[in-house]
Amino acid sequence: MTDSMPGAPTHGGLKVLITGGAGYIGSTIATACLDAGLTPVILDNLSTGRREFTTGRAFFEGDIADGALVDRVFAEHPDIFAVVHCAALTVVPDSVAQPLRYYRENLAKTVDFVDHLLRNGCRRLIFSSTAAIYQPGPEFTVDEDSPIGPVSPYGRTKAMVESVLADVCAAEDFAVISLRYFNPIGADPLMRTGLQLPRPTHALGKMIEAVETGEPFRITGTDFESHDGTGIRDYIHVWDLARAHVAALIQFDEVLAGEPESHLAVNIGTGRGTTVRELVDALDAVRGVPLPTVAAPRRAGDVVGAHTRVDRARKLLDFSCEYTVEDGVRHALEWAAVRAERLG
Repeated sequence: MTDSMPGAPTHGGLKVLITGGAGYIGSTIATACLDAGLTPVILDNLSTGRREFTTGRAFFEGDIADGALVDRVFAEHPDIFAVVHCAALTVVPDSVAQPLRYYRENLAKTVDFVDHLLRNGCRRLIFSSTAAIYQPGPEFTVDEDSPIGPVSPYGRTKAMVESVLADVCAAEDFAVISLRYFNPIGADPLMRTGLQLPRPTHALGKMIEAVETGEPFRITGTDFESHDGTGIRDYIHVWDLARAHVAALIQFDEVLAGEPESHLAVNIGTGRGTTVRELVDALDAVRGVPLPTVAAPRRAGDVVGAHTRVDRARKLLDFSCEYTVEDGVRHALEWAAVRAERLG
């Protein structure tokens, strides 16, 4: 497909607070909001985010648990109509090694943050959740009603936050759409944002690192129950993921008006499973050069994985993906080539 931005209705004047909006996903959501006529306001402590991604956008540097700072955000932008909460730590092996850090940053600080939102009269929130909350099963496919059973502290923090948000929605005038992400890859097709880390830990990032260093790519786990023994994921282009947030923001009240509760979960993925070996094949197809690989043990917290059924996203958000896995690989490679120039 071409790299022109998909058309979207204009909603000028509506402001959206995006926590973690200087990170990979948050900054891409902010860009998609701007393209759709929504105005992003960024709150980020820059622990992993980049200041460069806030250029030209209202930006507050600090922590989501800082009540005085959140109060200042709403005092200066009282017309914020919704929040997209992306701020979190996300590396599964790190969560296994540092569980208290993950519970503090992802769970405890979100509890404080929601309290600050309620105090400031903000009643709409889109939560960045994850497919890592699902219990691994034999079918390698899940929907929003599949059993919850995360196997890592990271996944457990996200599942716990969803439980907290559901309880708050039951007790307060508060509404939440939890978007359960599958596996984002790629970059903004116009190269305005992308992965801020020079050495990301996910599979595609490690593949690109292997390309750059000339070392073989280590396939961590070749004894899973998938058809080729490697982990299976639902790799969604980050721009499609950002488009899903715009769709949820624009239709927020309409979507929840038809639901029995004011907390709704929606899986955001392609509906297609891709194994690690198949991701290597996609990289080879884009590059035209085979990437050498070696087998390696599983990492702590690794699971075979799954892909999603996409019925709810199509029905409620009128959303479906426009980019392929190969598009995501191509854009990731293009971003890797310009990242140092854009971010230093």
